[in-house]
Amino acid sequence: MGMRVGMGVDAHRLEAGVPLVLGLVGIDHPEGLAGHSDGDVVAHAVCDALLAAAGGPDIGVLFPSGAPEWAGVTGTAMITHVIGVLGEQGATPVNVHAVVVCERPRVSPHRAAMEQALTAAVGAPVSVHATTTDRMGFTGRGEGIACQAVALVDAA
Repeated sequence: MGMRVGMGVDAHRLEAGVPLVLGLVGIDHPEGLAGHSDGDVVAHAVCDALLAAAGGPDIGVLFPSGAPEWAGVTGTAMITHVIGVLGEQGATPVNVHAVVVCERPRVSPHRAAMEQALTAAVGAPVSVHATTTDRMGFTGRGEGIACQAVALVDAA
């Protein structure tokens, strides 16, 4: 099949009393991302992008909301599982790029740690950028965080 590209998108609302994890990195912040898992929108978007590039299902099929075996699962565990699925299909990640959309927290102080952790988990280079929506929409009002990711895989 050769090289294939996939895109992934995820968003979660912010909630007080929940630890914030973005790009597999814990961030000191008064609110975290609510979800059945650890809510790491970066990891989730990366998983979806990799699965899409390999022609696989979306993460909702692999990690159904409400399934007790996936309750509280970490982004690292999700990526590890997805990389295993790709391997079974003969697909190898080439690179991934993710864009985090939020007003706060500021992503730049954590970017290098995110890239390092994601690159180690994926087994291929992962770059992370960030943007705001100039205070428009749910991310602009600080109600949640979103992420878009694109992945290139060699689906030999």
